Amino acid sequence: MQIKEFIAEFIGTFALVFIGAGAVLVNGLTNGGVALVGIALAHGLVLMTMIYSLAHISGAHFNPAVTIAMLANKRIQLSNALSYIVAQLLGASVAGLLLLWLYPSANGEQLYGFPINLSFGFGILLEAVLTFFLVLTIYGVAVNKQVQSGIFGLAIGSVLIYDILMGGTQTGAAMNPARAFGPALASGIWSPQIIYWVGPVVGALVASFVYEYLFLREEKSKRK
Repeated sequence: MQIKEFIAEFIGTFALVFIGAGAVLVNGLTNGGVALVGIALAHGLVLMTMIYSLAHISGAHFNPAVTIAMLANKRIQLSNALSYIVAQLLGASVAGLLLLWLYPSANGEQLYGFPINLSFGFGILLEAVLTFFLVLTIYGVAVNKQVQSGIFGLAIGSVLIYDILMGGTQTGAAMNPARAFGPALASGIWSPQIIYWVGPVVGALVASFVYEYLFLREEKSKRK
C-alpha cells in the first residue's frame, strides 16, 4: 500500500468523525440547536464530499466494517486492509481528541454522543441492519462497474442521512466502528463499544456477500 492511500483513509475518517461527532457534540452543548436532521445532514454531506475527493486514491472506505467486508471478498489484500483499519482508527482518534481540546467544557456523555445504556441485542441488530443498507449501496454504486460512476458519492452519503434519521436516537447510527471509537477514546466511555464493532461488521459482511455472490455473479453470468 502506498502512503497516499493511508493518508487518504486517515483524512476521510478524520473528517467523518470530526464533523459527525462534532455535530452531535454541538447539538448537546446548544440544547438541540443542530437537531437530528442537522446531524444526519452533517454525516451524509461530509461522507459525500470525502468520497468525491479521495475515492480515486484509496477507494474511500473510511470504515473498518467496509474494509473487513472487502477483505472477506478478496477485494483488498490483508496487509492493505490492516493498514486501512489502522489509518481509520488513527483518524477517528485524532478527531475525537481534537473535539475534546476544542470543547473542554463538554462532559463525557456529550463527547461520546452515543447511548450509554444500550441493550446489547437491540444495538447489534439495529447497527447491523443500518450498515447492511450502507454496504449494499456501496456495492451497488461503487463496486458494481455497470453503474454510472458519478452518482456514487451522493448515493452513499444519502444512506447515512436516512440511516441516522431512523436510528440516530436509538443507537446513534454509527454504522462504523471508527465512528464510535474516536468519541469513546475522547470521552473515556467504552462500555457499549463492542456493539459498534459486531453490528456493523456483521451487517457489512452480509451485504457484501449478498451483492458479491448473488447480484454480481448473476450479472456476470448474463454477460457470458
